[in-house]
Amino acid sequence: MNTTVEELAAQAMTLPPESRARLADILVESLADSEPQAVDRAWVEVARRRRDEIRNGDVNAIPGEEALQKVRSILD
Repeated sequence: MNTTVEELAAQAMTLPPESRARLADILVESLADSEPQAVDRAWVEVARRRRDEIRNGDVNAIPGEEALQKVRSILD
C-alpha cells in the first residue's frame, strides 16, 4: 500500500459524518479483534480513572436521564 496514513485520514475527512463514524467503528473493532487484552486493559484504566475523578470530587456526576436530555437538546 503506497498511501500514507495521513493521506488516508485526509480522504476519510471528506466523507459524510455517518460514514466517518462507521469507518471509526470498523477500525476500532479491528483493534479489538487483534488485541482484546490490551483493549480490555485500556477500558479498565479509563473506568478506574473516571471512578477516581468522581470520588475525588474532580468531576460531578449527573443522572443518566439528565445527560441524555442535554445530548438530545444539542442534537435538535
